[in-house]
This record gives sequence, C-alpha cells and structure tokens, in this order.
Amino acid sequence: MNPDSARTALVTGANGDLGMPLAARLCEEGFGVVVAARAKDTAAAVADELTARYGGSVRPAVIDVTDPGTIEAALAAIGPVHVLVNNAGVLLTPGRRPSDADLALVERELAVNTLGAWRMAQAVLPGMFRRGWGRIVNVSSGTASFTYGLFPGTPGYTVSKAALNAITVILARDTEGTGVLVNAVNPGRVRSRMCPDAQRTPQDAARSVVALATLADDGPTGAFFRPDGEIMTW
Repeated sequence: MNPDSARTALVTGANGDLGMPLAARLCEEGFGVVVAARAKDTAAAVADELTARYGGSVRPAVIDVTDPGTIEAALAAIGPVHVLVNNAGVLLTPGRRPSDADLALVERELAVNTLGAWRMAQAVLPGMFRRGWGRIVNVSSGTASFTYGLFPGTPGYTVSKAALNAITVILARDTEGTGVLVNAVNPGRVRSRMCPDAQRTPQDAARSVVALATLADDGPTGAFFRPDGEIMTW
C-alpha cells in the first residue's frame, strides 16, 4: 500500500487551471484528496471527474479562503488534513502601474493570495502538530522574487505573493521540529486563464508543486522552489 494512502491532501482553488492537475497528481501519488472551491456544484464536479478518472473517492469541499466560517465547516467534515496545497489565487491588477493601481483590487488580491493562505495554514496546523507530520505548499510566483526582481506590471499580485513568501518563511521557523514542512513554489509561467500564452502546461507545473507534498521528513522547510525543483533565492 502506498504510505500516503492513509493521508489526506486538501487543494484550494481546485477548480482552476492548475488546481485540477494538482489534485490529479496527488491522486496519482496515492493521497486521499479533497478538492475545494467556493461553489458547491463546482467542487462536486471536480471531485466527480477525478473519481471517475482515478477510482476511489475524491471528496469535494466548499471553501472560500476569505471566509473563516466556510473553512471551519469544511474541516469539521473533512477530518484530518495531512497536506495543504494553498493554490487558490486571483490576479486582478495586470497591466497596472504601482502608482495608479486600484487599491480595492489590491486588497482583494491580498485577501485571497496572502491572508487566505495564512488562514488555511492556521486552520490545519493544530492537527498537524498533534500528529507530528504535515506538509504545507504555498503556490507562489516568480514575480515575487527579490533576487530576480519584483515585477511591477502586476502590482497587487506581486505584493501578495511576496508577502506569501514571507509567511512561508515565518511559518517554517515557527514549526521547526514539529514534523511539519512549509515551503513555497514558483510553478513558472503556466498556461492558464491568467497567462494563456505560456508554454508550460499545468500538468508539468503540478509535478513541481506536488513534489513538495511528498518531501522526506528531513527535507527542506522555509524554502522557495523553482519550477525545475531546485531551491531559488528569495
């Protein structure tokens, strides 16, 4: 039996261009998978499609990462979560300049991309601590790397992902020695509604992300991974 078959992985934003391939890859790795979306029918459709493809049972969950009530209700129904993939995200400020970006849209990007991921981590960490094992994978972006240069053409998105990287680091430090590993990954420019002209497929990106869900117990924590799986400098 695959050792991960008794472990549950939760993917937020599972109905998105990257979300479903992430969930599919986790099914292939032998996890029990919960696919979360804001709408009940949407989550159910993703779960049904993956169950038909991989067998077993992929469970749906209704989660709005900006709404603590939906998170609490979903986790009560799901039970233990061993792997959290913070994939839910929005890009609302493309083509805007930092000097004139609509800050109401920036607030929404921060609410989903940054605080939503932090809120999800806080919700699952107590159980991970009790079990002495857990993996949190934050889907970040190359736009948010100080080393390679913060990208000003998506100002709110860039800031939200840079803040997500910071959260990754401080959560990793906070969870040292607990059996929980917290990492971020830049999946690269992935072909999606956000980036329709990108060359990298969501399936390729999913492999990079899910690799962090299967890290060995002595694996890195608080790291930022490149699309090729190597650790990049923040």
